[in-house]
Formats: sequence, C-alpha cells, structure tokens
Amino acid sequence: MRIVLENISKQFKEDWIFRNINFEFNTGSSCVILGPNGSGKSTLLNIVSTHAMPTDGSIRYFDGTKELKQEEVFKVVTVCSPYIELIEEFTLAENADFFCSFKKLLKGLTAKDIAGITNLGKSKDKTLQQFSSGMKQRVKLALAILADVPVVLLDEPCSNLDAKGVEWYNALIEKYAENRLFIVSSNDLKFEFGFCNMVMRLGKFK
Repeated sequence: MRIVLENISKQFKEDWIFRNINFEFNTGSSCVILGPNGSGKSTLLNIVSTHAMPTDGSIRYFDGTKELKQEEVFKVVTVCSPYIELIEEFTLAENADFFCSFKKLLKGLTAKDIAGITNLGKSKDKTLQQFSSGMKQRVKLALAILADVPVVLLDEPCSNLDAKGVEWYNALIEKYAENRLFIVSSNDLKFEFGFCNMVMRLGKFK
C-alpha cells in the first residue's frame, strides 16, 4: 500500500489546523505523528482513514499500481482511536464476533483468540460496561492490529494503558507489524516509538 498526501489542509471555522502537508506512507514502514494537543494529529488520521475530508488538497491510495477509490479504502484500513467506541452492552466475546463479521483477522486467528491475546480470558463473558478503561483499550488495540488489512492507524494507542499494558502493546506490535503500514499519533514525547522509522511533526511543543 502507498498513501500519498498532496497539499493536505484542514480548516475549522476560521482556523487552519494544518496547511499544505505533503507526505507519502508506504507498506513496510511505520510512521509516528508527533504533536501537542490541538495540532491536528487525530484530524489527519481521520482524513487518512476517509472518516473526514480535507478542506484543500488530495489524498490518494495505491494498492500496487492500482489506485483505489475512496469507497474502497475501508477495506484496507483499520483504526484504533479514542473516538471509536466498542459496544458497551456486548461482552468481550460478542464484540470480537461482531468485529469479525465485517473484518477478517490475520491468517490463523479467530474471534475466540482475542480474549487470550488481550490476557482478558477470565472476563470474556463480561459486558464491556464492567471493564476498566485500560481493559477496553487492550480490546480496541487488539482488534485493530489483528485485522487482516495492510494499513493500521493508531491514535494515542497507549492512552489508558499502565506499564504492563504498554509492554503488552509493544509485544503485539513486534509480532504483527512486519510488512504492513502503521501510522501512530501521540502527544507524548516519552512514548516508545522503537518500531517507527518515520516521523511527521505537527505544531510545536511548548
């Protein structure tokens, strides 16, 4: 997969969040988008995922030599974001089954594997209303990372994770990020970006 940003700009009311971003993402590389709150990291990820449109500029998606249409992009992208919620009334097992009804998991994995991979097997039959924020984040990350798609977008992936959760996340990335395109956003300069070999910066930290 290749994603090309051409003079991407986004305006809210009278304010320009960012202007004239030119960048290219490619499978086999991982990029971290760094910036303070309000710099447009989440907005840019929403544009890349086609959940939002730029005010100016264009974004193009290529699968090999084939250029994808906007309506085809959802098939190749998955997102983990604070703004995407799980179904609170469903159990962990039901959420996994529901997710797998519209997106396949990586080869060899099934919905039943999610509970074990997240280390939440004892809670698989509990509704997510009973989960802590850290437990919910594990589920959201696992579903996004384990989806059988070439592009994974992670918005503030370590939010709500404790030290053990961050260690779990890094291990999941190490195991499943190879030969895929990961785009990660963060406002935390102490975040561990060991697997990212590209950096995009939005705004300036004070």
